Amino acid sequence: QVQLVESGGGLVQAGGSLRLSCAASGGIFRNYAMAWFRQAPGKEREFVAAITRGGYGRNFATFVKGRFNISRDNAKNTVSLQMSSLKPEDTAVYYCAADPQYGLENAGEYDYWGQGTQVTVSS
Repeated sequence: QVQLVESGGGLVQAGGSLRLSCAASGGIFRNYAMAWFRQAPGKEREFVAAITRGGYGRNFATFVKGRFNISRDNAKNTVSLQMSSLKPEDTAVYYCAADPQYGLENAGEYDYWGQGTQVTVSS
């Protein structure tokens, strides 16, 4: 059983940057691919980015390519999402998720979730 706790959300102006972190416990972190999703009010949870278990492979949603980066530290059991050039439409609750399988972009396929952290981008 993996427990995930996100941090780093907040209020930022458009064009600014923010770094989210997710701390994992209760499992062997390197056995899990990790991902970030987000959910805006009234919308479905959507895929943002994912990283392989070893950290050598990444994929991103089209709408964040070139602006966001995902990384992980298997020694510290953490995964991060570095967000830059933020837009008001990036406003959402951001969640990290874990699953043994990499490449999943459907929220329903992930086994473990954090509680989420709010990101608000003002115009």
